[in-house]
Amino acid sequence: MGDQPVRVLACGDVEGRLNALFNRVQAIQKKTGQFDLLLCVGEFFGTTPEAEAEWQQYKTGAKKASIHTYILGAASQETVKNFPNADGCELAENITYLGRRGVFTGVSGLQIAYVSGQEALQEPAPAHCFTSKDLSALVSPLTSNSKFRGVDVLLTSQWPRGVWNYGNNPEVNTKSCGSGSIASLADKLKPRYHFAALEGAHYERLPYRNHVVLQENAQHVSRFIALATVSNPAKKKYLYAFNIIPMKTMDPAELAKQPQDVTENPYRRSAKDKTEAQKTAFSTEEEEEPARQFFFDLSRKQDGGSWGRGRKRPSDWEGRGRGQRHDGDQRHQGQEKQPRRHPQPPGPCWFCLASPQVEKHLVISIGTHCYVALAKGALTPRHVLILPIGHYQSVVELSSEVVEEMEKYKSALSSFYKSKGERCVLFERNYRSQHLQLQVVPVPLDRCTTEDIKEAFMVQAQEQNMELMEIPQHTDLKQIAPPGTPYIYVELDTGDKLFYRIQKNFPLQFGREVLASEAVLNIPTRADWKECKMSREEEEESCKQLREDFQQYDFAWED
Repeated sequence: MGDQPVRVLACGDVEGRLNALFNRVQAIQKKTGQFDLLLCVGEFFGTTPEAEAEWQQYKTGAKKASIHTYILGAASQETVKNFPNADGCELAENITYLGRRGVFTGVSGLQIAYVSGQEALQEPAPAHCFTSKDLSALVSPLTSNSKFRGVDVLLTSQWPRGVWNYGNNPEVNTKSCGSGSIASLADKLKPRYHFAALEGAHYERLPYRNHVVLQENAQHVSRFIALATVSNPAKKKYLYAFNIIPMKTMDPAELAKQPQDVTENPYRRSAKDKTEAQKTAFSTEEEEEPARQFFFDLSRKQDGGSWGRGRKRPSDWEGRGRGQRHDGDQRHQGQEKQPRRHPQPPGPCWFCLASPQVEKHLVISIGTHCYVALAKGALTPRHVLILPIGHYQSVVELSSEVVEEMEKYKSALSSFYKSKGERCVLFERNYRSQHLQLQVVPVPLDRCTTEDIKEAFMVQAQEQNMELMEIPQHTDLKQIAPPGTPYIYVELDTGDKLFYRIQKNFPLQFGREVLASEAVLNIPTRADWKECKMSREEEEESCKQLREDFQQYDFAWED
């Protein structure tokens, strides 16, 4: 096949639902063309009478798999009976059991390493388990070759323990999930794709590198994908389609290309990381960042009128804003540790809530760690900013408490906009900005769809010779952009996220220009905030109205 890509489907636990699986595969092939092979990880056979009956149809030839299907062995004692030969064999037409462990190389040159079953926790090992000897027998012949660079695909039923380190978190119990032996196997075999199942979850980890930056030559990245069970009621993804050119026919430079969202290798945690993890595990409440509340009256008149309902006295605000204790706190001073102060800016900052430079009349809501303010030169009357109270430059530098409250504000604003017939678009530009400003812009539902907005960002980016990257919904931005990385980040109401690592000559008004364009809000004259300035009186009136409208959605409002 030369350097032609092999078209592969991978599947999670089938559990005997063969008709459902092959019907789905047929539908996919009818729509997108033929695939070369189907790889099944996890438990292929079921234990119910219905599952047994379905299998008999394929075993006798009454039905036939619509694609060359390769499966792993039993992952439980109940299904061992379906595998007559531990070394692998054809179980039915187009359904092949790969064996206990080994390497399968197709005619294309695609190299697939595999291990069946679960890690043995006792001796002698049950028939559905693998041992350390199995893994050694698999690894040694491969890695003893000086030209070994890795395998194309690794199939295991169990997850590798710790695969989530440095990456996005899966929706499983990470304390009990996975096998350390499989993690070690994945580290040694360096698969380009690693598939696993058994957890009933779908999880696509960010790609990770197989080399140490600046210490080793660049190598290909690995992608770990866990798949759910066929026909699961939650409709979690159980089939994964991909094209792959076998490693042996690829240009080494092309093979070693690194995607933007690549992370460190999760199986090689440094001594420092391990120490940090231990610290976290044994941290006390006193060591955690304490909750801080900034008191500022949002409803009183600017001329010093009466205090608003449910807010603390405005006179308290200045002292608390600078991390000082209020007189009322002194009674506990003897037995408490001094609270850790907020991160401090290197100089004057317009957005630190404790700063004298902050334009307090623009503030809409104040929480414990974040606040919401009307955007200066707003695109629309309800265009706001979510900002951390302390001094942080970007989202990737935030502590977990600040992130949590920022998410609460996002959700509250989303509900608020929805009540007004609007969807919200969020973006952050971490470039030539001193303090994190998360821009939140409402777009009327009848103006355009989310897809229209997404396309507008993509088109504008292409015109500026920028490649906006779409990233997985549950991806932690910290894995893509370490602190200090300049970037722009866009989040749409569907959860879709766009990211661009900023190079030189980035247009500062990019986010506003897209939203102001004809394709979205159609207010091109408002693309530059300096052209949209209001008088102090107009700003105060807009804020007062917005504060009142938002109040019922504001979790920080005290009744």
